[in-house]
Amino acid sequence: MASQHALAAVWNGPAEGFQLTEIPLPTLADGEVLVEVEAATLCGSDLHTIAGERSTPLPTVLGHEMVGTVVAVEGQVETHDGRRVTPGMRVTWSVGASCGDCPRCRRGLPQKCRTLRKYGHEAMTDTWRLNGGLATHCHLVPGTGIVAVPDELATEVVAPANCATATVVSAFRQLHASEAGLVVVQGCGMLGLTAVSYAKAQGVETVIASDVAPERLELARRCGASVVATPDDLPDQVAAHSDGEGAEVVLDVTGSSTAVAAALDLLALGGRLGLVGSVFPAPAIQLDPEMVVRRMLTLRGVHNYTPDDLAVAVDFLTRADHELLRSLVARTFPLAELDQAVTYARTKRPPRVAVDPRMTSPGGVCDASR
Repeated sequence: MASQHALAAVWNGPAEGFQLTEIPLPTLADGEVLVEVEAATLCGSDLHTIAGERSTPLPTVLGHEMVGTVVAVEGQVETHDGRRVTPGMRVTWSVGASCGDCPRCRRGLPQKCRTLRKYGHEAMTDTWRLNGGLATHCHLVPGTGIVAVPDELATEVVAPANCATATVVSAFRQLHASEAGLVVVQGCGMLGLTAVSYAKAQGVETVIASDVAPERLELARRCGASVVATPDDLPDQVAAHSDGEGAEVVLDVTGSSTAVAAALDLLALGGRLGLVGSVFPAPAIQLDPEMVVRRMLTLRGVHNYTPDDLAVAVDFLTRADHELLRSLVARTFPLAELDQAVTYARTKRPPRVAVDPRMTSPGGVCDASR
């Protein structure tokens, strides 16, 4: 008989850490879905929370980059493209559940819904305990954008889709980056590497990627960057590849105040700066309004995405270099070894580390390529 309990890594804050906890599977209400989690990848924001650099309501189940298989549905639930959700369907889903009717939702900002419920970021409640990816199951509530995932997409390829990949798609849409001839990506973690790969897939002629770490610059080159540069060399490289005009689009995924300030000087007249990585406290920067006006610059904050962006992200992944993207998830750990996964992510700093709740072998840590 199948277990009537899920196992979750409940986060109780930096002082107490994670506690593996058995949680009864929920009785689903109308419009709800229960998913068995294949894997969750550790996003940078998860690591910031674990380090005490971001606050989150407690107790909670962290993890918002995830993919899984539907095991139960109550009522009529449809995917974002109108297909009926049924047990056995492989899915990913939006990081937040929105009402669809408040002023923000009606303005096309469901990720800022007045009553947003956000996976991996909410306190556990009596009716919504399995609300994050670091568990064997996740409980999807109405208002969640659900996207079907093809079986041929490897777990490691698709798990980051509902954060890193969809956020990149959102940034490109809002900045009209696919129309640019020169795009600069500052930061070559998972977001930056995904942005480089997506830019090339969109036909951007020149993509310049910047990072301080040589190994990340090499990954950026493998992902399709035309030019890689350290932050010190970046201004000269941008000038050399734009006839001195500057970049039409700069995407900053570092969140570094120094990098953001430097990005303004990289922009061409009429250029567009997208701030994607500034999701944790950092020193303020000075901004000269006259410079912004006379150079006709656009500064755009990009936070999360819409379900449309997630659908585009999954479609992009179906056509991308699967082996390359799969290699960006360096290792996969069992849920019982979550602490080791966090330590590995912090010390080795790969683009992503995955946690597979289905892995039960004691002490078993496996290469993501297996």
